[in-house]
Amino acid sequence: MAATPIAVVTGASSGIGAATARQLAAAGYRVVLTARRKDRIEALAAELTEAGHQATAYALDVTDRAAVDEFATAFRSLAVLVNNAGGALGADPVASGDPADWRRMYETNVIGTLHVTQALLPALTASGDGTVVILSSTAALSTYEGGGGYVAAKHGEHVLAETLRLEIVGTPVRVIEVAPGMVRTEEFATTRFRGDTEKAAQVYAGVDAPLTADDVADTIRWAVTRPSHVNIDLLVVRPRAQASNSKVHRTL
Repeated sequence: MAATPIAVVTGASSGIGAATARQLAAAGYRVVLTARRKDRIEALAAELTEAGHQATAYALDVTDRAAVDEFATAFRSLAVLVNNAGGALGADPVASGDPADWRRMYETNVIGTLHVTQALLPALTASGDGTVVILSSTAALSTYEGGGGYVAAKHGEHVLAETLRLEIVGTPVRVIEVAPGMVRTEEFATTRFRGDTEKAAQVYAGVDAPLTADDVADTIRWAVTRPSHVNIDLLVVRPRAQASNSKVHRTL
């Protein structure tokens, strides 16, 4: 009897990460939930287990390489890695942006993805049919005012995905990049604006049906579950109301 395939999801404590964990668990994967907030991922693991799925929580900061390396020792074989941990801080112009915010975004979005991918790539390869998912953003493909630091970090993730795909072609590992546009989750914009819920709400004001975390998670699940020979190199997903990072239809 074949072992249940394992999927690791980073940043699984809320939003897209949590939704992706639920979708992959329902698709038959044993999901390993990682995030810094231990209480959140333990609650999600308990929820999934109660629903009859297999789930484990592991508190992890992806910017801590020693911790990531220790985490990776638990896996001899791994089917899926979803690099979801990341986020945005601030919306200041380049002229006045805080370098500390830029550094933190780069460390989380790019270096964190690098840490986890490097550490788990041997197990993904050993599976004979591994998949790396890098959750970037439409910010990885084009810029917008006030987004310089986040855009730079997401461009870095995009380049990481493209380069890795070139370097490991011929091995049994796919590299999938999913780039969402406007997604309304419970924390992304609030974190970006440092808890200012009014500013966060303005991001989505008047927009008819922004994407939800479940929309993106469904896209990730679909890409991951394609036949092994099919690689979804880059999938851009936006709400119908958004034509680009700077062109959004608002009914105001």
